[in-house]
Amino acid sequence: MEPSDIVISSAPHIRSKSSIENIMIAVLIALAPAGLAGIYFFGLRALVLIAVCVASCVFFEACYQKITKQAITVSDCSAIVTGVLIAYNLPVGAPFWMPVVGSFVAIIIAKQLFGGLGQNFINPALAGRAFLVASYTPQMTAEFTEPVRTLAYIAPVDAISTATPLGLLKSGLLTPAGSDYVSALLGNISGTIGETSAILLILGGIFLLVTRVISWHIPVSFIAVVLAFTFVFQPDGFFCGYPVYHAITGGLMLGAFYMATDYSTSPVTPMGKLIFGAGCGLLTGLIRVYGGYPEGVSYSILIMNLTVPLIERVTKPKVYGIRNSEFGIRN
Repeated sequence: MEPSDIVISSAPHIRSKSSIENIMIAVLIALAPAGLAGIYFFGLRALVLIAVCVASCVFFEACYQKITKQAITVSDCSAIVTGVLIAYNLPVGAPFWMPVVGSFVAIIIAKQLFGGLGQNFINPALAGRAFLVASYTPQMTAEFTEPVRTLAYIAPVDAISTATPLGLLKSGLLTPAGSDYVSALLGNISGTIGETSAILLILGGIFLLVTRVISWHIPVSFIAVVLAFTFVFQPDGFFCGYPVYHAITGGLMLGAFYMATDYSTSPVTPMGKLIFGAGCGLLTGLIRVYGGYPEGVSYSILIMNLTVPLIERVTKPKVYGIRNSEFGIRN
């Protein structure tokens, strides 16, 4: 080999054929079945809310990058994914201005002001949802409707308002029977647009696992801890809960597969991912069982997002061939 044959390049030296766009498209494909179920159960209003969320996220990202004279990167589809996730976290009765506000908070405040994709320290979609819940609590918690199962549904006044299954379970007004489990799996229950069909969210999650867009560590540890916690602990005593019903209702499947696994806001090591997922599950169980809020997935993920630097500090692998005492490296 001649010296001229040697090519010197900067890291990374191991590259993947995956791209941001390919990953985001895979996530959108995985999310599509649950969205179609939401449109079927809640009508065209669900589709309009999804469209408003996506359009708002793309608009705000493009405008910010144009104003700050950055390269416009909306073609990577990350803003579209954020818009879809915000919409999936909205009740179908939410007014049309709410997704615009949530999209602004998600894209501008939680994402772009911290440097854009890959620099944000909390999940943008969840940040937008948390802001909406804190600022417009009645619209976010009291606009749930029973499934109308007709595409003609556009106006909120056309539907019957009802509490979510988790709300009924927490208040003691629901003892899940066999039919309740079937309805929860299929999505024929009240809830936000994209969280009701557990089976379709699980199938989408399996697609992401098979295509290696995500790993199993976070969703499995997240769901397992929620199952264990809600089985053991309940306000009325120990070992008298409904763990499976807790798992297939609310935002657990949506959060575990699609939001807790966000690359920018979750650990990179397998052990770190297990710790992160378990922490999300523990906080979700605590909020659902002992808190004043029947859900808990969104806030548990956001809280654990803040712990990622500490988790990675503890779980980072040691550099091969270097002792801790060398080069001033400390534990």
